[in-house]
Amino acid sequence: MSDPNVPLSGRLTRRAVLLGGAAAFGATALGGSAVANALAMPGAGVRKLADPFTLGVASGDPLPEGVVLWTRLAPEPTNDDGLGGMPEKVVPVQWEVATDEKFSDVVQSGEAQAAPELGHSVHVELEGLQPGAEYFYRFKAQDAISSVGRTRTAPAAGSLGELTMCFASCAHYGEGYFTAYKRMAEDEPHLILHLGDYQYEYAASDDDVRKVLGPETRTLANYRQRHAQYKTDPDLQLAHATAPWVVVWDDHETENNWADEIPEKPDDGFLDRREAAFQAYYENMPLRSTSKPSGIDLQLYRRLSWGSLVNFHMLDTRQYRSDQACGDGVQPGCDDREDPNRSLTGAEQEKWLVDGFNSTSARWDVLGQQVFFSKIDLTPGSEEGYNMDAWDGYVANRDRIADAMADSAVRNGVVLTGDVHRHWAAEIKRTHDDPDSPAVGTELVTTSITSGGDGSDDTNDDVLAENPHVKYYANRRGYVRTKFTESQLTADYRTVAKVSEEDAPAKTAKTFVVEDGNPALNPA
Repeated sequence: MSDPNVPLSGRLTRRAVLLGGAAAFGATALGGSAVANALAMPGAGVRKLADPFTLGVASGDPLPEGVVLWTRLAPEPTNDDGLGGMPEKVVPVQWEVATDEKFSDVVQSGEAQAAPELGHSVHVELEGLQPGAEYFYRFKAQDAISSVGRTRTAPAAGSLGELTMCFASCAHYGEGYFTAYKRMAEDEPHLILHLGDYQYEYAASDDDVRKVLGPETRTLANYRQRHAQYKTDPDLQLAHATAPWVVVWDDHETENNWADEIPEKPDDGFLDRREAAFQAYYENMPLRSTSKPSGIDLQLYRRLSWGSLVNFHMLDTRQYRSDQACGDGVQPGCDDREDPNRSLTGAEQEKWLVDGFNSTSARWDVLGQQVFFSKIDLTPGSEEGYNMDAWDGYVANRDRIADAMADSAVRNGVVLTGDVHRHWAAEIKRTHDDPDSPAVGTELVTTSITSGGDGSDDTNDDVLAENPHVKYYANRRGYVRTKFTESQLTADYRTVAKVSEEDAPAKTAKTFVVEDGNPALNPA
C-alpha cells in the first residue's frame, strides 16, 4: 500500500496523470512493450494507432467493496460526428487495479468491451476490494496505455473517522479556464461531488475566453462532441484522476431550465434531445449500470454512505419537477409557487428521501443537489422576489423536506447546492419568516468553476440584509472544500483570482464550522 505520509502531489504527479501510467511508473503487468507504447506520444515517435485515451480516466460512486472505473476511447475526440475517431466495432479494453502507483501489487485485472452503441465508453464496476482503501488503476487498448487514476473505496459501515470532500458545479468551457479543478486536485480530497452543469449546451459566443466547438447541442453527436471537448481539458482530467466522483446533473447537461418533459421554449423535438443528452451523460460519467438510460429516462437519484460518518442523498431536481411557476426567473407576487401540488422532486423521490431520513444512523446526512434550497428574497426593498427555478418556486415540497429533516432520525442535516454561480452559506430555518425560528439544517452553496467569468467583489449587501439566515455571499469562481469529522463540519469557500487567465492562484475566502448537533454557521 502507498505510504499515506507522502503527499499525493509527490506521488501521483500531474505529469504522471497526463503522460500515462506506464511512461511515468514503469511497465509491469500490462506487458513489456508498455513503456515504448506509452512514450509514443505526439512528438515522441510514431504509434501505429493514435492514442485512444485522450479523455483521461475517472472513477465514481464508491462503495465499501468497490468503485466504478471509467474511460472512453476517442483518438480524435472532438470530431463533429461524435464518434471520436473510433471504428464501428467493439474494442476490448484491459484494466488493472493496484495498491500502489507503480503497479507492483496488482490486486484485480480484467477486460471490458468498449462498444460503439455507448460511444466506446467503459464502466467497470469493481467488487471485492478492501473498505476505506486507496487504489490506483489504468487501462490498455490496442497497445495504448491510459493515464493512471487514484481512487478510494468507502469505509465500512460503523466507521466514523474523517472525510475531506470537495464539491463543484457550473463549468462553462467558453467562459474560462478550469483552474479550480486543478486547485481542487491539489487539495487531495477523498471524494469529489459535482452538482450539475458539468457542461453547457450553448454554441460559441464572441465573448468566449476559449472556443467552444460545434453548434448548440441537440443530437447525440453534438452532446458527445461537447463532452469530449470538456474531457480533453488537463485540469479536469487531473481532478477526475485524483479521487472518485459522485455526479448529478442540473439543466445545462440537456438544456437551460428544462422541467421534466417541458423544454425552456416550445420545441417538438425536445424529448429526442433529452434522450440524446441522457445517453451522452451516461457515456461520459463514472456511473453504475443502474444509471444506464432507457429512452428518455435515467435513474440518477441514489444514496451513498461514507461509513457511518456521512450519508449522501444525491437528488435529481430536473427529471420529475413541475414546470416553473409564473413564467420562470425571479418573480414577485407569484402565488402559484405555494401550490401544495407543485413538486421539484416528484412524489416518489420525495418519499425515497424522507424514508432515508427516517432510517439514517449517520452522523451527517447530506443532500447533494442543484438549486437554492433556503428561502431567499432576491428583490431589495419592500417587494419580494423569488427564483422560480429554485426551491422557492416549490414551497410546499421544500417545507416538507425541511420538516422531515427536523423530525426524523437526521442528526445533522446539510444541503449542498450549485447552480447560482456564487458562493452562499445559509441556515435552513423551520420558518424562514421568523428570524428567531430554529435552524433545522445548513446549506452550503458553491460558486461556479467558470460560469459568469472572473466575477467581482460585489458584496450584495441589500439582499443579505433582507435574508438574515444567509450568512455569506461572494461573486468569484471556485469550489467548496469540506472536512467532516464526528464532532464538526468545516467548510472552506475557495476562490480563484481569475478564470480568464490560466493557472491563477486560489485562496480560502471564508471558513465556517458547523458543530455536531447545532446547525448554526460559525465563522472560523
